[in-house]
Amino acid sequence: MEPSPMALVSDPPLRHVAIIMDGNGRWAKARGLPRTVGHYRGAESVRKVIDRAVEHGIGYLTLFAFSSENWKRPLDEVRDLMGLLRFYLDREVKLLIDRNVRLNFIGDRSRLSSDMRDLLHRSVERTRHCTGMVLTIAISYGGRAEILAAARELAADALAGRVDLDGLDEESFGARLQTHDLPDPDLIIRTSGEQRISNFLLWQLAYAEMIFVPTLWPDFDAAALDAALAEYKRRERRYGAV
Repeated sequence: MEPSPMALVSDPPLRHVAIIMDGNGRWAKARGLPRTVGHYRGAESVRKVIDRAVEHGIGYLTLFAFSSENWKRPLDEVRDLMGLLRFYLDREVKLLIDRNVRLNFIGDRSRLSSDMRDLLHRSVERTRHCTGMVLTIAISYGGRAEILAAARELAADALAGRVDLDGLDEESFGARLQTHDLPDPDLIIRTSGEQRISNFLLWQLAYAEMIFVPTLWPDFDAAALDAALAEYKRRERRYGAV
């Protein structure tokens, strides 16, 4: 096991890390294994990264687990992914509680089965008392759909006279997003070598630092997270200023 790190110290502080977990399928294909094996190995990486993030004192960790576009995948793979999520939550929620991690979900739950929606709700309730890191898992999530839903809600409120558009600003619009109770990510990491954000947190990533690593997600471990955080510490964040 890698040695535990010191709590991360950076200026400004690193509060929120978001990760696009990519490469499960390619990891399995390279080994002549079914894609589902890659997904299961990827779930093991999730545990390693959560543990390391807690050790670093990171307040918020958001993982992109299943996008709105992933519904286009073969039915068998979607079924396997949902089964893996059930397995993960059944097995891991107690460990999250032991680590004082509070669980949160974002995404379009209407596309999930009723039993899956119930499972997500129960998992959130079981960790509601936790006061440590907030773990947000994005399932059936798309950034454009999130912004569009907020815009529709805003338009309906404006037509009904419940909101004054002259007073609308970024903060009040952001309060209508699913991430309204989370700070914007300071850092986004994408694995597998791809260099795009794939419709993930489009509003929230406006000033996030981005790190793209070649490592496939099942091989991404505590040491890989340490390396990404060390790279972040070397960055100078100007937010458009000098």
